[in-house]
Amino acid sequence: MSRRTDRARAQLEQVEGGEQAIVAYFKERVYATFTGLAIVLVVASSEHAEADHAFWALILGVVGITAAGFVSDVISHLSVHRTFPGRVDLIISTRIAGGALGTLLTPGILLLLAWLEVMPLDAALQASAIVYIATLAVIGWFAVRRSDLAWWKQVIALALLVALGLLVVGLQTLAHSI
Repeated sequence: MSRRTDRARAQLEQVEGGEQAIVAYFKERVYATFTGLAIVLVVASSEHAEADHAFWALILGVVGITAAGFVSDVISHLSVHRTFPGRVDLIISTRIAGGALGTLLTPGILLLLAWLEVMPLDAALQASAIVYIATLAVIGWFAVRRSDLAWWKQVIALALLVALGLLVVGLQTLAHSI
């Protein structure tokens, strides 16, 4: 992960319920990454894909899933604590959302470059898919590596995460292509 991600993680650990905030942070990044990957794959499979459509589909799709996560946090807090989140909780939720939006950076730039005709759209979509797959792989690898499982169980866990990830991508791609 980047220094910025490490700094955000360190700040989340310092607040009450820091481990839960870190779990939520990575969970939202994974949601946004899966969403971005599904959108990129669907656009790439389109016969008449256009760069401006690809760019806006990606931006709006990831912003939409991120906004849904933020609203979900507020609703969950309200239902459990019977009050709206306070300042600290809103800061945490905002940082979590910011982490999810961070998944747009590289693929968004690549699609913008395609829109500006600096690079071909198919190359931008392929590179974006690779970025998203690599992101999921790194997150899964870090999660498994940090576990207390024996090495051979870590290998099985990583294989299961990959299989489940492929299933999720397949389902999201199917849903977006219908």
